[in-house]
Amino acid sequence: MLRAIVLGAAAGGGVPQWNCNCDICRKARATPSFQATQASVAISCDDLNWFLINASPDIRQQINGTPRLHPAGTAMRHSPIAGVFLTNGEVDAVTGLLSLREGSPFSIYAHPKVLSVLADNSIFNVLNPEIVARRPIEIEKPFEPVLADGSPSGLEVTAFIVPGKPAWYLEGTERADAEEEGDTIALHIKAREGGELFFVAACGDVNADLASRLEGAPLVFFDGTLWRDDEMIAAGLGKKTGRRMGHISISGEDGALSKLAGLQLGQKIFLHINNSNPVLLPGSAERRRAEEAGWQIAYDGMELTL
Repeated sequence: MLRAIVLGAAAGGGVPQWNCNCDICRKARATPSFQATQASVAISCDDLNWFLINASPDIRQQINGTPRLHPAGTAMRHSPIAGVFLTNGEVDAVTGLLSLREGSPFSIYAHPKVLSVLADNSIFNVLNPEIVARRPIEIEKPFEPVLADGSPSGLEVTAFIVPGKPAWYLEGTERADAEEEGDTIALHIKAREGGELFFVAACGDVNADLASRLEGAPLVFFDGTLWRDDEMIAAGLGKKTGRRMGHISISGEDGALSKLAGLQLGQKIFLHINNSNPVLLPGSAERRRAEEAGWQIAYDGMELTL
């Protein structure tokens, strides 16, 4: 059995964003059910030990709102979180690590390029490496993450490259324009006792390799950042297209709905949804179109079992 809990469904900044006055953010402030924290998913194959996919800045709120992630037993210090998989080095994927600094053992799994980002920033040294191991992920090499005591987890994880961009804060450096292996990875996660899923929450395109991997998948979390490529510009919220930010749009001839339409997929869920995206609104034309195509829109607290 493989269990997944969506801890956060939104893109960077969450919904509402702290300084945004767009229609969706105004509605979210007035209607708590529209609100969403920044994207992260918790995975377990035994319902006791959990691995997080990305550590969002909202991680404390997410843990407190998820009873399965609460301390168990009578020990003064305990956490069922055995590890964190980082799929990129963006702020909304790594800064939650700083909230996990209270001395509980777990492992950080990431591509060496992302681990180097942590190593270059001394603030992450609050995570004592003698307690919190940093374990490099090799692309295309399946591995079994371990529990806090070093025992096998029962999971198999394979990381693979998807089209993307370097983290925004690397712009202006020599890394500004060139994507390199490890900037953006996706995960294929299997449980020894059955169940598997794909996590592709940052993706700039659906190429032939990605489509081939996803064919027949029982569950896919996929990048739902923007409905249309120029959405941020049209809304007056930014100057970059989705492609420029490393995100495929949901709609359009080159969007996810079109490029994934021919695949045989089980549950398919859009995740990492920006505050500008009208698919967030129940009853919107965009939500109806996504749902008619068989897609679900992730929400905080969503649970799935395979």
